[in-house]
Amino acid sequence: MAQRVLVVEDEEDIAFPLVRTLERDGYDVAWVDSGERALKDLDDMPADVVILDLGLPDMDGLEVCKRARDAGYAGAIIIVTARAGELDRVVGLDYGADDYLSKPFGLAELQARVRALLRRTSAGFSRDGTEVDPDSLRIDAAARRVYSGETEVPLTGKEFEVLSILAAHRDKVVSRGRLMAEVWDENWYGSTKTLDVTIGRLRQKLDSVGVTDKVVAVRGVGFRLEAGQTD
Repeated sequence: MAQRVLVVEDEEDIAFPLVRTLERDGYDVAWVDSGERALKDLDDMPADVVILDLGLPDMDGLEVCKRARDAGYAGAIIIVTARAGELDRVVGLDYGADDYLSKPFGLAELQARVRALLRRTSAGFSRDGTEVDPDSLRIDAAARRVYSGETEVPLTGKEFEVLSILAAHRDKVVSRGRLMAEVWDENWYGSTKTLDVTIGRLRQKLDSVGVTDKVVAVRGVGFRLEAGQTD
């Protein structure tokens, strides 16, 4: 079943290109032009990702975000706004958003953000959609927190990003280049030893709380998250 994206945008000239682009990517896309319609749509049929404009005609997008979270919506929310400034961004994240895009933005950037959020939100589930063992590694994408059973694993932002990507591709090798591009920046010119240091700290923290999953290095290629041996 295709993953569902809800676009909440009152300007047709912005909404239509978004909808067409996401549909070409294979998503099931719905579009509404007000906050109330967005909340009703989520109540009727939950989405995997919500792309939410702040400047809606009937209510502020931040209120939509807050009400959706209060109602139990656990999917990803990307806030899109013409507002500028760090304060708006911080407030949006405090209201429960997962990511933030300032207008104008490129469609390619939006596509990349959607893919990244879908990887994170699916990281706590197996490939067939069933929830993993609650006593194993668990990633709460909305809260950006990681648990081993009921014990939280204290990770930095970069450690969380690396683990989320590896978990979304469990048992498959993720190249060093891909990790550097997605966690840092595709134009990163620093040493790739930064990745090795981050992986080293991540391993130590997972081991310290008894996580049996292992981050395995594949020499000359990248890293893989795989299940460890239990007693």
